Amino acid sequence: MNQTRIVCTIGPATEDRESLLRLHAAGMSVARLNGSHNDLDWHAATIARIQELLPNVPILLDIPGRKIRTGQLEHEPEFANGGVIILTTDQTHDGSEKVPVGHPTLHEQLHVGATILADDGTLRFTVQKIDGPDIHCRAEVAGVLKSRKGINVPKVKLVSEMVTDRDRVMVQFAKDNGVDFVGVSFVESAEQIEAIRALAGGASPRIVSKVENQGGLDNLQEIVNATDALMIDRGDLSAETNYEMTALFQKEILIAARETGVPVIVATEMLHTMVENPFPTKAEISDITNSVIDGGSATMLSGETAVGANPIKAVEVMHQVSAAAEAHVQAGLDAIDPPTPLKATQAMERAVALLCRSLPITKIVAVTLSGYAARMISSHRPSQPILAVSNDPSAVRSFNLYAGVEGVHIDIEFSKTSADHIVACLEELWRRGKLEDNDMIVVVSVSYPKSGNRMNFLQTHTVADLVDTLSWTK
Repeated sequence: MNQTRIVCTIGPATEDRESLLRLHAAGMSVARLNGSHNDLDWHAATIARIQELLPNVPILLDIPGRKIRTGQLEHEPEFANGGVIILTTDQTHDGSEKVPVGHPTLHEQLHVGATILADDGTLRFTVQKIDGPDIHCRAEVAGVLKSRKGINVPKVKLVSEMVTDRDRVMVQFAKDNGVDFVGVSFVESAEQIEAIRALAGGASPRIVSKVENQGGLDNLQEIVNATDALMIDRGDLSAETNYEMTALFQKEILIAARETGVPVIVATEMLHTMVENPFPTKAEISDITNSVIDGGSATMLSGETAVGANPIKAVEVMHQVSAAAEAHVQAGLDAIDPPTPLKATQAMERAVALLCRSLPITKIVAVTLSGYAARMISSHRPSQPILAVSNDPSAVRSFNLYAGVEGVHIDIEFSKTSADHIVACLEELWRRGKLEDNDMIVVVSVSYPKSGNRMNFLQTHTVADLVDTLSWTK
């Protein structure tokens, strides 16, 4: 199992049972569904199929948020360079004369001369005239404007609702169907995250905040502090800011997230040529490699696995390239003395990392309710697999997003007055074959928890000694 998670978007090319199983065998760690495509019946059926076949694979459902898209078009207009196309906020049109876009006041917020980008910036238009709800545009490149494609208006700060009616429907749908993560587009503040969290009404679904415009970059630290995970959507980020800065923004986001152990999904066109071709470009290989070296917890495939001709091969390629990059990272991790003074939790994280490099440790066990211990240890990228044990099944699935972590559900009460449940968890892991007699393990947890305790229990064991001393039997 690679440390770096692989997020696969499920679509027409991979929705069937055999494809899902093959994606998982090739290295899929997280299944993603794009809520902007297909109807809720399709999503419900696909979620149920994933949960039946792959019960430990977390599901990420992207919800529209503030993202503007073209409508579902009966006619997808083709245009020449210099041709005229009319966008409209009037949703009654089907694309034959005008293309509807999903922002009710877009026509009120634009001006003549503004630039509009579509389809991750591959199409460019200049506003020539605004007539009521209609936005008359000159095409700056030839192309076809298709259904459900993203619309960006760089350098114009559009005013929109923090939470839309569609968001409310989608979050409730995610809750009703046991989805583990919701991805929220164009997150610009902690307030926006908390508004979505209030809709969720609990710890699950957890929130993946998509940083994809200047507002997200300007408020990056507060977003990192409030969210459960981040996604770098480089398509919208490059369209909304400056494309020449995209790779530098990616590094900035990864650095900010690493300090607090927040997992980051790097997304958009990582193996785009494999939508049609069986082999990647050298630039794509370099892109995945650098995303891993810079600390990405996960890399994502979109069209490659949703509609591409080579979905399984794309996952295999990403798995192989990630593994090579991880080996390079591990070779360079030999200890640099940490800065002092450290917080207690930081010292524990470093202690675990040092033990893993200094002893023949084969596995790390984190007994954790929320996943904090697993998340923070994962951020140090130990080479050993991390078994994150919780008695909350929805939390357990979410742990599988963290680099190198396998979530394990054990239905046992976690004591606040003893460490007996930690020993019971180790025994159950051994019974299930997750731990073997020849394993040497590091165990980390919270013992006798009080407010503010995050990790205060650290032990090393040879499993064979535990089996003998505690008289475990299968």
